[in-house]
Amino acid sequence: MYINKENVLIEYERLKSLVDKRKTGFDIFINKLENETSWLASPASTKFHLCEEKGLLIHSVGVTSTLLELKNTLMKNISDESCVIVGLLHDLGKIGTFDKALYIKNKDTYIYNNKVVSMGLAVRSLYLVSQYITLTDDEAQAIAYHDGQYISENKVVAHKERPLTLLLHYADYWTAHMYEDNNRRKELL
Repeated sequence: MYINKENVLIEYERLKSLVDKRKTGFDIFINKLENETSWLASPASTKFHLCEEKGLLIHSVGVTSTLLELKNTLMKNISDESCVIVGLLHDLGKIGTFDKALYIKNKDTYIYNNKVVSMGLAVRSLYLVSQYITLTDDEAQAIAYHDGQYISENKVVAHKERPLTLLLHYADYWTAHMYEDNNRRKELL
């Protein structure tokens, strides 16, 4: 689902409301993200999709919405709560840490902040989330391997992906390459 700047916060609030069983930990974590990090303003990248203010939020909300659509068609037994947690937070590592933004504004673009400890984005996402929210094994795998087989580090789970991992990967790929790519978005509309 394509999400734009105008309706991203409305959809974001709706998605957050779908977390029920782990609401307390989720709300504490989200509040910390919203008030102590660049979560609401970060770009999704420095040079690829949504290299703009709020790009990460737009991407994360779009992936979550697409993930819920896929889940409702293909795997109805996966909870909406799991989809919201992994969908919203799969790329959280792109914020950096609680005290240092990973992407910093430099004139009309963003650059990588080399003062942030280096680690893979999925690993950083998993690290940040797991400090506040107890994840299932399937949710941890989904966050850690959401880029699918496009990166060599993910070969360890090739053909062993759980349904949530595959759905998150498809939702992430589809959202980034179909909805967020301006040329393809024009073709779809």
